[in-house]
Amino acid sequence: MFNKKIFYGMVLGSSILANSCSQKTTNTMWNSENPFFKESQLPYHTPDFSKIKNEDFKPALLQGMIEQLAEIEKIANNSAEPTFENTLVEMEKSGQLLARVSHVFGLLTGANTNETLQAVEEELSPKFAAHSDAIYLNDKLFKRVKSLHDKKAELNLDKESARLLDVYYQKFELAGANLSSAQKDQLKKLNGEIASLETKFSNQLLKGTKAGGVTFTKAELAGLSDADLESFKQADGTYLISLLNTTQQPELQNMTNSASRKKLFDAAWIRTEKKDENDTRATILSLVKKRAEKAKLLGFNNYAEWNLQDQMAQNPTAAKGILNQMIPAATAMAKKDATEFEALAKRENAKNTLTAADWNYYAEKVRKEKYDIDENEMKPYFVLDSVVENGIFFMANKLYGITFKKRTDIPVWHEDVKVYELFNEDGSQLGLFYTDYFKRDSKQGGAWMSNLVEQSHLFGTKPVIYNVGNYTKPANGQPALISYDDVITTFHEFGHAIHGFFANQKYPTLSGTSVSRDFVEFPSQFHEHYATEPTILKNYAKHYQTNEVIPDELVAKMKKASNFNKGYTLTELLSAAALDLSWHTVNTDATITDVDKFEEQALIDNKTNLAQVPPRYRSSYFSHIFGGGYAAGYFAYIWAEMLDHDAYEWTLENGGMTRKNGQILREKVFSQGNSDDLNVIYKNFRGKAPSIEPMLKYHGLK
Repeated sequence: MFNKKIFYGMVLGSSILANSCSQKTTNTMWNSENPFFKESQLPYHTPDFSKIKNEDFKPALLQGMIEQLAEIEKIANNSAEPTFENTLVEMEKSGQLLARVSHVFGLLTGANTNETLQAVEEELSPKFAAHSDAIYLNDKLFKRVKSLHDKKAELNLDKESARLLDVYYQKFELAGANLSSAQKDQLKKLNGEIASLETKFSNQLLKGTKAGGVTFTKAELAGLSDADLESFKQADGTYLISLLNTTQQPELQNMTNSASRKKLFDAAWIRTEKKDENDTRATILSLVKKRAEKAKLLGFNNYAEWNLQDQMAQNPTAAKGILNQMIPAATAMAKKDATEFEALAKRENAKNTLTAADWNYYAEKVRKEKYDIDENEMKPYFVLDSVVENGIFFMANKLYGITFKKRTDIPVWHEDVKVYELFNEDGSQLGLFYTDYFKRDSKQGGAWMSNLVEQSHLFGTKPVIYNVGNYTKPANGQPALISYDDVITTFHEFGHAIHGFFANQKYPTLSGTSVSRDFVEFPSQFHEHYATEPTILKNYAKHYQTNEVIPDELVAKMKKASNFNKGYTLTELLSAAALDLSWHTVNTDATITDVDKFEEQALIDNKTNLAQVPPRYRSSYFSHIFGGGYAAGYFAYIWAEMLDHDAYEWTLENGGMTRKNGQILREKVFSQGNSDDLNVIYKNFRGKAPSIEPMLKYHGLK
């Protein structure tokens, strides 16, 4: 998952590097002791976490907004004729303090939050929305941008500059720049309400997930490995399993006690539906209503129509189209598997029925039976540190010539965080990379990538990037053994990082991962393929006790089983994507009073209503769409997967994992950012529009 919190949108194209922090008469929040008010002296201008305190954020964020608005007013009120330099470039330079503090604030509120930061986030989220409105609903500023856009052909701009002008013009239009003054006031109110509701949802979900952890006795956890049990053990002798943000929980596949499986599944299912302060359902109803009102005000039938204008898909019809091509075959596969799994359950006990809580348990039994493969048999070969340093780093070296150096001299935000410096093949510096992989109560669920410093030739900055995960931390002295799915996630998130590290843009607004949702997941999903590339796999998959390379027989079993349970994994993903579009294609005439009933009907309408195969995210904990910026955009994972399989097919057609192919991918795709129309970027690389055929074949749907 790529993560850039909503409030970043108002920071325009600012670089993390501040060229000047000169005090202004409006500097009511100025404090020379606040580390955000001067640029970091650390390598790459990365934040100095040893100096940052909770109380530094609010004044720095408020001062950042004050300074940027002053800069914007100066641009808007410039009496000189609008030029690209005095308007667009100056807008790119604005808001540097705000960008610097926002990047750190976004990191910590996601990966290591606390009550103080949550309070600041809730208090300031409507102010962030108002700040964005003050820029994009500024009539004078829009007139300058529009005048440049109207005579774009006469300006003789280079390709990237022309793209920047188009992107800004579209941002202003989508933000409501063409509305009347009264409509703009109404929109500002809606934006503030929406921002507050999104923040409220995120904080409710974090607290609900934390409180939803399940306590067991050792006997109730029969089937789990000794290493897992040790990691769950509490001081009082009980065992606590914390929840991941997905519907299914990884422990379910090994728990032999059906009552324990139900207990854990149900805890995940209702984590934010307990009619307490963490119940998200009222928040969702208000949020969906406000989003529909915003879309109507902006002249669209629904929120999805408005929000998909700048995506590759461009409209909800195209987004639904790709889902509808896959749902019938995926659900048919899932139903077939359900019949087989239930038969196995009944062989054990005639009274057994297959439920969603039992699916992974019986799937694992069938996997062992059919393919003679056990997840616990694979785990000893997947040591997290080796997956990172001998897997993803090795891949990056073979494909792109990148080398890595561990840094222990740079302060971090938590003891679990590691830092690496990256270098190009010629030895030149590429950037700085942080990893934060273990789950904790202060961290949002899931896995994601984002920047602390963004690449920009305008400012001369190189990228500082982090990957966050939620893997179980091992007991002291033990290696972190992760599942095969976690291995794929690690490669996926580093794919996002590659996209960010290869950024090669002048303007921050267009740099690296600043692309549409249905393109941003393409580089990440593309790099998942290399987790099982033989040369790479044999380099990182080594037994933690014997250092034995993963046996060929086990690899063969893995490949043979690769399409096993695909019906489930596809259906839960497609179901979630379709559910997202259902929520965001309602209009203001819709009367929704019950989140659960709406979801139930949406699953029926989308033809994904399989009781044993729930959506990957239920509405009440669907953080991507109600708190994570993917509203009406969760389909992006499917769209981007089409691109990734088509691109991988190209590599196979051209010799596979070679340094030459890596360089072509870097130059033609991963370094392009948003410097051109994304459909054009892909076609220039592939020589044709992407085909869905490789993806359908990969999943066994064709």
